[in-house]
Parts: sequence; C-alpha cells; structure tokens
Amino acid sequence: MNALLSVSDKTGILELAQALHAQGIKLLSTGGTAKLLADNGLPVTEVAEMTGFPEMLDGRVKTLHPRVHGGLLARRDFPAHMAALAEHNIDTIDVLVVNLYPFESTVAKPGCTLEDAIENIDIGGPAMVRSAAKNWKDVAVLTDASQYATVIAELKAAGKVSDKTKFALSVAAFNRISQYDGAISDYLSAVQIGDDVPAGDAAPQLDLFPGQANGRFVKLQDLRYGENSHQQAALYRDLFPAPGSLVTAVQLQGKELSYNNLADADAAWECVKSFSETACVIVKHANPCGVAVGTDPLNAYSKAFQTDPTSAFGGIIAFNRPLDEQAAQQVSKQFVEVLMAPDFTPEALEVFKSKVNVRILKISLPVGGDSAWAQGRNAMDVKRIGSGMLMQTSDNHELTLADLKVVTKKQPTPEQLQDLLFAWSVAKYVKSNAIVFCANGMTMGVGAGQMSRLDSARIASIKAQHANLSLAGTVVASDAFFPFRDGLDVVVDAGATCVIQPGGSMRDQEVIDAADERGVAMVFSGVRHFRH
Repeated sequence: MNALLSVSDKTGILELAQALHAQGIKLLSTGGTAKLLADNGLPVTEVAEMTGFPEMLDGRVKTLHPRVHGGLLARRDFPAHMAALAEHNIDTIDVLVVNLYPFESTVAKPGCTLEDAIENIDIGGPAMVRSAAKNWKDVAVLTDASQYATVIAELKAAGKVSDKTKFALSVAAFNRISQYDGAISDYLSAVQIGDDVPAGDAAPQLDLFPGQANGRFVKLQDLRYGENSHQQAALYRDLFPAPGSLVTAVQLQGKELSYNNLADADAAWECVKSFSETACVIVKHANPCGVAVGTDPLNAYSKAFQTDPTSAFGGIIAFNRPLDEQAAQQVSKQFVEVLMAPDFTPEALEVFKSKVNVRILKISLPVGGDSAWAQGRNAMDVKRIGSGMLMQTSDNHELTLADLKVVTKKQPTPEQLQDLLFAWSVAKYVKSNAIVFCANGMTMGVGAGQMSRLDSARIASIKAQHANLSLAGTVVASDAFFPFRDGLDVVVDAGATCVIQPGGSMRDQEVIDAADERGVAMVFSGVRHFRH
C-alpha cells in the first residue's frame, strides 16, 4: 500500500506518517512535507522521483501527472484498470493526505494583495482530492488534521480503513473543495476592476457584494421541528462564523434548542452585546420585552423584568457580563427557556442544576477579528425570498451624542440624552413599527411590529400600565420618522417629555411645531432602524 502526503498545515502529519509507516505503508510526499518526514527518520519517496518529472514553475506543477492520478483513480475491482496500471508501471495510491494552500486565511489578512491571493490558490491539491474522493472505495482521503486519529485507530485495530469511514472522508473532501472554490469565487468576483486589473503591492478594493454569492454553511444539528410542528428544520452555521455569534455558543445544560429558541436567542444576544455597560435583555417572539443597564447583572435583570413581567414568562434572557449567584437566584424564580451569558460562576450554575430543562448557553464576546472585508462578509444580513436572496450589511450603526440634532426650543437634559441613546439602541432590535419608552436606563414600555406607528405607541403605553409603570417624564424612541403629529401627541399624552426620531418626513416642521406646542424636547438621529 502507498500513501501520498502533501500538506500546507503540518499539524499532526508526523504522527500520522509514523502510524502509516508502522503499518508497512510506503510514504510518498512533496516539498516541505517530504523534508519534514525525512528529517524525522521516516523513509519517504519524493513524488518527483515517482513520476520521473521534476517539480516546476515554482511548485505550481508537481502532482499533475498520470502516475499520481492513475494511482488514485484506478478501480481495484476493474481488471482493465489494474491491467492499465501494470502496463504503465503505475502503483496504486491507497491513502491521500492533503490540506490545501491557506487561501481563506490569506485573503482575510489586512492588506492582502491580489498576487498573494492568486498564489494561494491550490491547483494540484484539489485535483488529487477530487480523484481520491471519487474513488472512495479504494482510497482514504484525509483533508483535515482532525481526521487523523480516526484513521490511525482503524489502521491499528483492523489494518485498514473501513468503508464507512472512507465514504465519510470522501464526503468531507468534496465539501472542502466546494468551500475552497466558493471562497475563491467570492473573493475574485469582489475585486473591483477599473481600467487596469489591480497588481503589485497594493491591496485591491473589494466589493462587499461579489458578483456571485456562495453560501458555505456547516450543518450543526437537526431540530425536532421548525417554527411549527408540521415543518422540518436544521441548524447550520457559517463555515467561518463571526466571533461572539450565537452559533459559537457552548450549551452547558438543558433541553435541545428548538427553532424558535434559536431565533429568539439570536435576537436577545445581538441586542445585549450592543451595550458597553452591564446589560440584560429579555426577548419574547423575537422582540425585546425588557431591556436595562445596571450596576451589576442582578440590578440590570431586575430593571429589565419590571418592564413586562407577563411577557417575560417563558422568555429568552441574555446578559453581557458573567452571571453570578445573586442574579441566578433571581432569574431562577421565573420560567425561562434560554439563559445566555459570556460565562457563569460555579455558584450560578449550581442554582440551575435542579432546573434541568433550562437551556444555558455560554457565548464568548467578540474581541477583534479579520480584515475589514472578511468582517463585512461575516456581518451580512441575509433574507431568503422566492428563488432569491436579499443581502445587506448588518444594521450596526452606533449613535453618539455628537450625532444628535436638537430641533425643538426645549433642550434635553444630560440625563435625558443618555436615556435617548439607550432607547435608540433598544429600538434597533424591535420589529417595526417600533416605539420604545425608557427612563433611567431601562425600558418602560415597548410597542412592536404594528402596521401603524400609532398602534405601536398605544401598545407600549398599555404594557406600561399593565406593569404598573408610570411613563411620566420618560423618553421615547421611534425607529422611523413621525409622518404626522398624531404619533407625537400619543406618546406625549402617555407621559413622554423627550423624543428621538430619525427625521426626514415632509412634515418634519409640523411635528417639530407640535413638540414645541406640547413643551417637549425632540432630537433627530438622522438614521432610521427598520427591522422586518
């Protein structure tokens, strides 16, 4: 038996080669891999020696040869194939170990040039992988170091790799080729070309929306059912998930996550990690029903829960700070479906040990990342429509005090300005039309998802009443402009004394005049936050 090893990432390759050699398998290799094996005392034959043809074109051509592909593709159960190998003195290759040039990590580096990207497009590697994967019954093809242990164990136990494992390796190999080619297509079709194709040391300008979008997702698990019990569903993640995203979570305890759990958990997590202060977000049916910042997790949770205790029942709760025992004790008093935080103290986890159905997720907050283009590609918001897809950059606009434009005679107080920024941050995660009343760093009433902005305002007021919260002196955020003064009148009648809205309506002046008439302050953000 023969094994050909040619890897860019040499993690674990020496141990695998030693295991193959111990089974009496002859080692073939190329370039740096061959040197590594030889330097460690393993007998290895250079591919150039086997083919009788030297590597050429700076290594661009080294394995594209009939002696390689014939050895990989020949079916052992076809006499004609084996006769052809014998006629041309070609040996079979029974194990192929290849991982590809690091194209994805290369283009993710800031300042990557087009030339660097092109030179990290592997040609011989994918060709060999496809040949071996096609002939899976006769060839075990390994494309990732994580696969080595399984193959080593089977070789030691049975002297061969099982058909089940070889087929799984073949599927993984074709998946890897698809992922690799998709990454190349995404990158090259994003290169902006003017009169000249970018060259030299300068990094090319890259369009966030390439000429072809190649979704590359890895299945994590089947789900019991979808949004409703008659629908089937599964969870996938991006091949390279953004740091700190929900799919990177580690489930510490609890029942299996459902489709709706995941959708709501994502809404809660995206909202809570947008705050720099200690924050708690409670979500029900994809909308925040309580959000607050506080001095610690317990304080933030207590304030968030007050907003709408009824809706919080069976909700999703997220914290952007590690959860301690005090907060855990309070949270455990309510029925919660999913609880998320960057970490949990041992004492906090102990609190929930008796509540075995509570799903507890630990998610590390993001701490930096790849190039601007790679980050942008990770931050895309995608929505499927009939036989198509809408793609946009994520709504990650952050408002600062300097962005606010006071348009009324009455000026907001410093405290109101801070609450306006808080209310605006929450409104971004509420389904349109969104109206959010806030005070002292907590939501006081949330109106979401109505066709009429007036109805959203009325619902927010009703919810505050049901929670025994007074809206007197609150600030209010509207995710889009007030087209008429009636929306402003409703929130002021409810008790708001300060309003933030995008502005931009033909009747802005009418609404500003109404605010002056009612004696309230109003600021324009200059940006809206529709969320459908």
